[in-house]
Amino acid sequence: MLELTVRFLSWMLSICTPRPRGRHRLGAVPPLRITPAPPPRFTELLDGNASRLVRPYVLDPAEHRRRQRERRRALYLATLGIDVGPDHIHGVPVAAR
Repeated sequence: MLELTVRFLSWMLSICTPRPRGRHRLGAVPPLRITPAPPPRFTELLDGNASRLVRPYVLDPAEHRRRQRERRRALYLATLGIDVGPDHIHGVPVAAR
């Protein structure tokens, strides 16, 4: 009975699991498929003077320090139970409670 159970389980596993693939299972190595490289999209040189170098994410160091100071002050006051949140949320004025 044990042999029948083992044979049944091995048959079920052979159906349910994928066959192992790999170089060690193949008889011969398949030929490599070489795909041609696509042509370059831009062939002309880019002029660096024609575009502005703008980084909108870079802030003035003084502005960065001011915002950090505001955040720290708001956190400190929040520990005391004082809310100094924004005056407008999504364009709607928020009244003080």
